[in-house]
Amino acid sequence: MNDSLTIAPGQVVDGFTVGEAVHAGGMGVLYRVSGPQAPFPMVMKVPRLGPGEPPETVVTYEVESTVLAALRSPHVPRFVAAGDLATGPYLVMEWIEGRSLKDWVARAPIRLEELQRLGGALCAAVHALHQQEVIHLDLKPSNVMVRDGGEAVLLDFGLAHHAHYPDLLAEEFRHPIGSAPYISPEQVLGVRTDPRSDVFSLGCILYQLATGELPFGHPTSPAGLRKRLYRDPVPPRALVPSLPEWLQEVLLKALEPSAAARHPSAAQLAFDLTHPDQVPVGPRGRRHRRVAGFRQLLRWIRAAGLEPSAARLPTAQVARAPIVMAAVATAHGNEAQFEALRRAVRRLLDAEPGMRLACVTAIKPTSELGGSSEEETATRQRIKHLVLLRHWAEPLGLPAGRISFHAIAASDPAGALLDYARANGVDQIVIGAPPPELPLKGIMQTVSVKVALGAPCSVTVVRPPAGR
Repeated sequence: MNDSLTIAPGQVVDGFTVGEAVHAGGMGVLYRVSGPQAPFPMVMKVPRLGPGEPPETVVTYEVESTVLAALRSPHVPRFVAAGDLATGPYLVMEWIEGRSLKDWVARAPIRLEELQRLGGALCAAVHALHQQEVIHLDLKPSNVMVRDGGEAVLLDFGLAHHAHYPDLLAEEFRHPIGSAPYISPEQVLGVRTDPRSDVFSLGCILYQLATGELPFGHPTSPAGLRKRLYRDPVPPRALVPSLPEWLQEVLLKALEPSAAARHPSAAQLAFDLTHPDQVPVGPRGRRHRRVAGFRQLLRWIRAAGLEPSAARLPTAQVARAPIVMAAVATAHGNEAQFEALRRAVRRLLDAEPGMRLACVTAIKPTSELGGSSEEETATRQRIKHLVLLRHWAEPLGLPAGRISFHAIAASDPAGALLDYARANGVDQIVIGAPPPELPLKGIMQTVSVKVALGAPCSVTVVRPPAGR
């Protein structure tokens, strides 16, 4: 089995019956297989190890089999089995039903709504990966499948880095490893330990979906790869004028040469994609041409001495950029409760400078507001509560890029807050406690208790000091 092409349909390998070949790539061949080991469709990946094959093939096989076996996520194929490298290397995993992201790239630029949907799903998949200490480092459209339900699944972990395992690729090879159009500046410099490298690759994919072009073309030399350390891409709106400024702002931020200037996590990139009204547009979003002249020279000088930031675990980087939801009951106007919420949020801000704050209030839907005056319309009510949220948050002094405001009309406030937390990858919820004078039965029906019981994340329930 040292030559992947010798496997024939009908052959049985360690209990797996081999079917037809479904894909032949540079590193290996994929075969449909059947067997009793899994209740889902399976595929066998057999690396090319014959004469003349590149040495990376062996290492990427070892990396992929190790990483895939360690992952547990709906966003990656389920691991089934791996063969012995000495006698018969193979990797059996779940066969993912769906469409490759290449299908959307082929007809790019795609509609804005479709870009937001795909981008949000892809960012969610990458964020889930980082939460398990894995950085993909080879994100590109051919390595993404989209299930019929819209969920993104990441493929091909041969270049991945797992923080708890030796990095065989870093030990064996000193040149940049990855797909040239999507590789991050850190990877160009040989650094494989920053999860924000995946954020850069996400930016490349989203740019391609939005414009039909690659932000840095198809470089074929080390000098061509290094250009992304100082050369910004053509502004997306110069290619597709109909794109909104907020989207250009988001894309160019994800593609910043310095990892520290990008979105600190894939979750925060997803948040911007799905909440365009909360994206503050600056010079990046309004740019019509590339940076040139003296500014370009300064970038080149900085890039010549660029030193990547110190490595930290992917989960540590993600933890330093949490999305926190402050559930503010603007309809009640309890100033003591408001101040208690602010103090709790301030403590979190002091501990996590990269925190993103979402200020959320649930208000009665239009049908329950009643009245016929302009002040009682749904639009006016929403504006009123958004103003109240901004007033509540003003003492926190957060810049526009780190705070957002959301008034949700819902007859079930607790359900609306929980849905928001799940949909936006919220890491922690801060919410006011129920009044202490309520009987136990009444307390169990309060919004804060329902949220605490049903939340997909940590919940901090705060109460004003006694006597306030």
